[in-house]
Amino acid sequence: MPTPKKSTSGSKKPLVYGAVIVTAAALLGFASYKATAPGNSSTDTSTTSPAAEVSADPQAGVYPELAKLARRDAGDKLAVGRTDAPVVLIEYADFKCGYCGKFARDTEPELIEEYVEDGTLRIEWRNFPIFGEESENAARGSWAAGQQGRFWEFHAAAYAEGAKEKGFSKDRVKALAQEAGVKDLARFMKDLDGEAARAAVAKDQEQAYGIGATSTPSFLINGRPIAGAQPKETFTRAIEAAAEQARTAAGPETTEGSQDAANSTGSQDAAK
Repeated sequence: MPTPKKSTSGSKKPLVYGAVIVTAAALLGFASYKATAPGNSSTDTSTTSPAAEVSADPQAGVYPELAKLARRDAGDKLAVGRTDAPVVLIEYADFKCGYCGKFARDTEPELIEEYVEDGTLRIEWRNFPIFGEESENAARGSWAAGQQGRFWEFHAAAYAEGAKEKGFSKDRVKALAQEAGVKDLARFMKDLDGEAARAAVAKDQEQAYGIGATSTPSFLINGRPIAGAQPKETFTRAIEAAAEQARTAAGPETTEGSQDAANSTGSQDAAK
């Protein structure tokens, strides 16, 4: 049974938004998150295992403090979709996590096709390596691939069937980068071990720990927590509820204008 190694940099206290202390018990509701808890062998089993048995009611509370974690940065190499999309899905994941791979292969491509391409959804990746050195290697490798515009290709290679079973040594991560089409492998290896990669991964880790996440995959959809590799329907209900809420808040004129913009520009931000 693998024992996850948490970041040694910085604090793991809950984030503070003004006077609001964000705690795991209040906001993430991980009481039912046993199947994917770090240290649970099911986290690292075959990706053909059933999805985690967790509670993720899409009608559960939405927390504005968590919605603010969406970066909406046009220069974010680890994101796909329009920066002005009404819905942002943030994923905290580890490349050694079998359930993360299940989501990446079975659910995420359909969400991209249905919601990212029409401008409704933006997906922002956060590296959350919790299974030790190889997790860290893969996380930094994904960031390094992103610096050459190949993050999503690396993501696909690292989450392909059987990939995690081969491990994520540095040589293996380099091979994945080559498979992903990273052109400058010397630069890739330099970036992989560079301070910028370490800082970027640590920043994502601390954000995850700060909101109380202790397992992978963990998601936020416009501030609504979802735990585990849930069925696609869980995500579609949450995305559609968030999109409807955004339309209601924007009003009819703003909504029509946003839809026209989406139709005219398509998904130029999409990189997957």
